Amino acid sequence: MVSTTFASGGDPKKKKMMLASLGRRWTRLSTRNLKPTWKLLNGRGVSGVAETIAKERVDAVVIGAGVVGLAVARELSLRGREVLILDAASSFGTVTSSRNSEVIHAGIYYPPNSLKAKFCVRGRELLYRYCSEHGIAHRKIGKLVVATGSSDIPKLDLLMHLGTQNGVSGLRMLEGFEAMRMEPELRCVKALLSPESGIVDTHSFMLSLVGQAENSHATFSYNTVVLSGRVEEEKMHLFVAETGSVDSRCEGVVAELELIPNLVVNSAGLGAQPLAKRFHGLRHRFIPSSHYARGCYFTLSGAKSPPFDKLVYPIPEEGGLGVHVTVDLNGLVKFGPDVEWIECRDDTSSFLNKFDYGVNPQRAKRFYPEIRKYYPDLKDGSLEPGYSGIRPKLTGPGQNPADFIIQGEETHGVPGLVNLFGIESPGLTSSLAIAEHIANKFL
Repeated sequence: MVSTTFASGGDPKKKKMMLASLGRRWTRLSTRNLKPTWKLLNGRGVSGVAETIAKERVDAVVIGAGVVGLAVARELSLRGREVLILDAASSFGTVTSSRNSEVIHAGIYYPPNSLKAKFCVRGRELLYRYCSEHGIAHRKIGKLVVATGSSDIPKLDLLMHLGTQNGVSGLRMLEGFEAMRMEPELRCVKALLSPESGIVDTHSFMLSLVGQAENSHATFSYNTVVLSGRVEEEKMHLFVAETGSVDSRCEGVVAELELIPNLVVNSAGLGAQPLAKRFHGLRHRFIPSSHYARGCYFTLSGAKSPPFDKLVYPIPEEGGLGVHVTVDLNGLVKFGPDVEWIECRDDTSSFLNKFDYGVNPQRAKRFYPEIRKYYPDLKDGSLEPGYSGIRPKLTGPGQNPADFIIQGEETHGVPGLVNLFGIESPGLTSSLAIAEHIANKFL
């Protein structure tokens, strides 16, 4: 846990810049609101001379402007709450939310009654409705999950059972020839048709969420890092600074503003657990371990038209849904992601998103044999490096997949704090349902 102590000295000009970046709603501060600041050095408290810091009471703070954080901010603001959204990046959705397949999942992969199952099914309904009502580009193109050998068929039957239990409509088991009649480039012995699956323009969706939140008087503050928090008088006090003042070692970082919210939603994605460890008063036994799985995407080049009209997925693998093929709304064909378990050097690195997102062209050698199991006519040299993303997982290699964790006071005992841990796939599909759940339960 990062400990903090009081330090002193203050830079009024820097403080004024920080307050300005938080928007017009948070600039009504006066000298009577000044108090000692928190100073961090190598993640540990240091003593120092008295520096004053402005503090401000706010209604609700959402930490993280990914798609889930945006959905939560929108929902809270639509319900009349004054919401402040903080993100360390210079814009919204720059991390996991912009590094995925842009697929709207139906809900066939998850154990019945799990949060992933319930939020995926409900979220899909809400997402399709939202996209239709707000003119967000999307297409319900359907998905084929394919068995390429007889050993895959029992796993396909299990997915059919799970999807049915989860209330996914329209699922149909197809013989290989039926699936290949739909998709002539496909090779399989059996397939599960999921007509409710689709694709969405994720950026347009997030941009719309931002607009709706702002129209409901939410305020966004980018380039703003939450350094730490502390429970005081039954509220979580947050200590924030400008991103530019924080280096990779967090040495000598001084908080520039103290926020005192009624509600804090930790939706920091890859950094959710490292951030929670900086919340003094939150016991560490409630913070799950972090595991990171990088996935690379390759794009198809040299094809006159997409080889498939529908999404095509193999049987899920450990840590992911397998190297599948998707077509985006512009007709770009993408294959991926694979699964590469990676280690983060320390909590500070993940807290600041110091991950390597480069795509090694040599990884294509692993993609060709996987893709050719269901697309045998894939030509040599046709895969080009695309992009990569990192999944914020709660379990590692050889462990069973974990459910979403949405953790409130009833679990950890900290008033007004909601932690979102392990919000990986189907996080995009589930975003509106997660927001609905948080607003219903924690307001």
